Amino acid sequence: MSMLANDLLAVARGMTAARLSVGTAGNVSMRDDTDAANGFWVTPSGMMPERCEAADMTRVRADGSAHGRRAPSSEWRLHRDIYAARPDVGAILHAHAPFATALACHRLDVPAFHYMVARFGGDSVRCGSYATFGTQALSDATVKALENRCAALMANHGMIVLAPDLSTLLDRAIELEMLCEHYWRARCLGEPPCLDDAQMREALVQFRWYGRPRPLDADPDAPQ
Repeated sequence: MSMLANDLLAVARGMTAARLSVGTAGNVSMRDDTDAANGFWVTPSGMMPERCEAADMTRVRADGSAHGRRAPSSEWRLHRDIYAARPDVGAILHAHAPFATALACHRLDVPAFHYMVARFGGDSVRCGSYATFGTQALSDATVKALENRCAALMANHGMIVLAPDLSTLLDRAIELEMLCEHYWRARCLGEPPCLDDAQMREALVQFRWYGRPRPLDADPDAPQ
């Protein structure tokens, strides 16, 4: 069994431990660079991560063919299409996290109410349009919402987060859920003021190094 499957299972279990999803909801995948067919590993359909073994992780190829002892997540099309559209992405997490899902059920974008919005690649976290789970329509809507972003909300559904690899994926998903909680709580006091375009551009520049250690003598203005 590939070490990729073990790593994937660990992140899936971490997702439920962090209460980003419960039961069989949510799914996680990782691109398989060893597969010439542009495949990926994904969590199985209908199984709680705590009850899975590494052998239950499923490998899916770009043509949709699955390999393993379990059927892949019903959202396998979503993962496949994101990997095809985004060569910078190495891992994907989809969850029904409480605050993100609450905002998604109101079909709200997360605007630039806080500079941490820049963490996800732009001046907002978009909410994609609604489509039935597991469908090509949902995949298309989500890929569009993720343009130039590493996270999005999915209308009446949940959140999706992208990362270069599994090592940063779970932390990024937890950060998004915290941001959604902050926005939810801020809206309880009224619609919060947002940073303007110039302020967000400055924040995006500052985020070139955010979340990554750097040597003491590194030039913070060097392009990353």
